[in-house]
Amino acid sequence: MHHSLSLINTIAAGLGLALLLGFIATRVKLPALVGYLLAGVMIGPFTPGFVADREMASQLAEIGVMLLMFGVGLHFSLGDLLAVRRIALPGAVVQMVVATLLGMGLATWWGWGLGGALVFGLSLSVASTVVLLRALETQGILDSYTGRIAVGWLVVEDLAMVLVLVLLPPLAGWLGGSGAETPAADVWRAVGITLAQVGAFVVLMLVVGRRVFPWVLWQVARTGSRELFTLCVVAAAVSIAYGSAALFGVSFALGAFFAGMVMRESEFSHRAAQESLPLRDAFAVLFFVSVGMLFNPWVLVERPLQVLGVVAIIILGKTLAAAALVLAFRYPLNTALTVSASLAQIGEFSFILVGLGSSLGLLPPEGASLVLAGALISIAVNPVLFRAIAPLQQWLRARSALARRLDQRDDPLAELPMTTDEKFLARQVVLVGYGRVGQRIAAALVAQDVPFVVAEQNRELVESLRNQGMAAVYGDAVDPAVLIQAHIARAHMLVIATPDTLNVRQIVETARILNPEIETVVRSHNDEEARLLEQEGVGKVFLGEEALAVAMTEHVVASAHQRHAGGGHASAATAPGGLHEHRA
Repeated sequence: MHHSLSLINTIAAGLGLALLLGFIATRVKLPALVGYLLAGVMIGPFTPGFVADREMASQLAEIGVMLLMFGVGLHFSLGDLLAVRRIALPGAVVQMVVATLLGMGLATWWGWGLGGALVFGLSLSVASTVVLLRALETQGILDSYTGRIAVGWLVVEDLAMVLVLVLLPPLAGWLGGSGAETPAADVWRAVGITLAQVGAFVVLMLVVGRRVFPWVLWQVARTGSRELFTLCVVAAAVSIAYGSAALFGVSFALGAFFAGMVMRESEFSHRAAQESLPLRDAFAVLFFVSVGMLFNPWVLVERPLQVLGVVAIIILGKTLAAAALVLAFRYPLNTALTVSASLAQIGEFSFILVGLGSSLGLLPPEGASLVLAGALISIAVNPVLFRAIAPLQQWLRARSALARRLDQRDDPLAELPMTTDEKFLARQVVLVGYGRVGQRIAAALVAQDVPFVVAEQNRELVESLRNQGMAAVYGDAVDPAVLIQAHIARAHMLVIATPDTLNVRQIVETARILNPEIETVVRSHNDEEARLLEQEGVGKVFLGEEALAVAMTEHVVASAHQRHAGGGHASAATAPGGLHEHRA
């Protein structure tokens, strides 16, 4: 009976204790996930009392990873991924190399062999999917350009780790593990097969999946059944993730991410994201509980200095490496700090790699405990790092001339060229953000021959706009220097079209200091946010649902006037927009 109820026991104990400890954590001003981690420690095998099924909890956590990455994919297009490739690809590779070398150096100092040091270093180099996404969502920057850089960085890390997990077994003999040495030809064959499988999966999802999955979602939506729609979303996330791992050898997380990305082509993608949100949150909590169950608290007593070294590599080594790389690519200080904080933790891939390294005889017994201790501590500290970004940025700008110079002021894209036409420098519209909404606004301004200047955080996009003859400056509009370069002091209107409304107030305040007469237009996502912005006097606030209702109403009214002007007897077949006339 106990075995048959292990799933219920694990879920009940995990969620119940996580709720209690998460609530206590928030009451004492700690992140809720600290409570979730402690809940896992309490029901884990290394503490007295009730012990949950660790294998069951691990599988539940995998489902959470699938649903979370599927939800991210629903908000992330292939264009978003390609837009950050110039920084995410080299950045992730170099940062992983640096972290791996740091870990290898520390392990070698401890007297470990080459294989164990390599596995140890690699396990410290890759960030946790769940922790990164939860942090970005909490900060409200998942849809921002900085958030896309972090997610793109994560995708590259996942692809690299897929290759590592495939190559490690044939290389185990060469690295001093159990088993005979594998011929070099077999190693290269494994690399080729892995790359071919990953390539085939990506092509299949982008070519076939983009047509099939949205069509399936549409067919299910037509039934009008909410249960079937939710079932379709969850089944798509889990089954595609499992199928991609079983058939193509990619990770569950990567498979689910691409599933969400192709499902984004459906007009019901927003509803799919909403329907799966409660499940994503619940299983994300179980992920943190499962991490806590793996942790043996005695390692903190037996090896405190070694644990401190591991944590230093994860939080300081990876953070500094990522920040330096982002700054080297001429991105703002805020982007560097945010991306580096996002990656200052480790998680699920590290556990998989540690398990594989141990089974191959590469990693010493204490290696797993040290990696798990580093994971638990870095995950618990990660929210604190995010809270420290804003005050640290202000402190650096106030006290360091280097920090001010690094904040992209020497970037040629951060200033309008001297050859910019005078019409863009006075009575122009300053458009902050060139996403889907910003592009439509820009197209309308071009059609009406209204001059405007774009302020955008995507360097590649700014470069492209300038090549098209548009006036654009690169940088975060929160920085007054960006608005100054857009000539906000002489502008007629400020339009904030970015999905990230976190810093709207600061942008508007800066603009009004520089130009007290400027008119401001702001985009909002919900009624409460729009009401607060209007109460604070930020200007005209446009709500997505309200704008949609206004547009539909205008169409209905215009159609009705047209029918009445035509005699009032137009047939339903000829009515504009397919509106049907009902007469008594």
